[in-house]
Amino acid sequence: MWKRMIGGDFSRPVQRMPGPKEIRRQIAFESDLDATFGERIARKAYGEKLFSCIQCGTCSGTCPVSHYMDYTPRKIIAMVREGFREEVLHCVTIWLCASCYACTVDCPREIKITDVMYALKQEAMAQGVYPRRFAIPVLAREFFRGVERNGRSNELPLMLRFFLKTNPLQMLRNAPVAWRLWRTGRLSLRQERTRHRSSVRALLRAAKAAEEEGAS
Repeated sequence: MWKRMIGGDFSRPVQRMPGPKEIRRQIAFESDLDATFGERIARKAYGEKLFSCIQCGTCSGTCPVSHYMDYTPRKIIAMVREGFREEVLHCVTIWLCASCYACTVDCPREIKITDVMYALKQEAMAQGVYPRRFAIPVLAREFFRGVERNGRSNELPLMLRFFLKTNPLQMLRNAPVAWRLWRTGRLSLRQERTRHRSSVRALLRAAKAAEEEGAS
């Protein structure tokens, strides 16, 4: 206060000049865009209506979690169409989608926006661009591997692998819940398998091949 009255200035911390490797360009040039990205996502989302979006913002206004997103659903649709692949796949928005389908129901152009979000998640998981130990893709991948291996999902092994690959401390915190579920017969310690596991594997391989063929 005294320094301000006599015209003095407060000492301010010196800003460190970032190094060349720390500087990141924020402007995307046309050469950075993926011209086929929008078409691939539209095919995966079973809706070429993606390109009929009029950018009215109904999806963003309807979404119950849009205020937590770095890009609103309206912006995501626009960025997907224009080919901003890296920005979209690295954003938080696609992982915050609550799958409530409110945006899909209210969209005046009948765009399956929720399916677009699912397609973007699949693309991000396929390219491995999600954060390390991120819960959602880890759970999805472990669930798929469990079904492929045993023909069905086993809750206890699934959750053990999930917690070990995300946050082992959460496994200890949830141990009392698992104990109560086991005592009431709602959680089995057995590794259950279906009889025709090869048929399940063949079905999963066929679905994956059909998805890759549709995306190509």
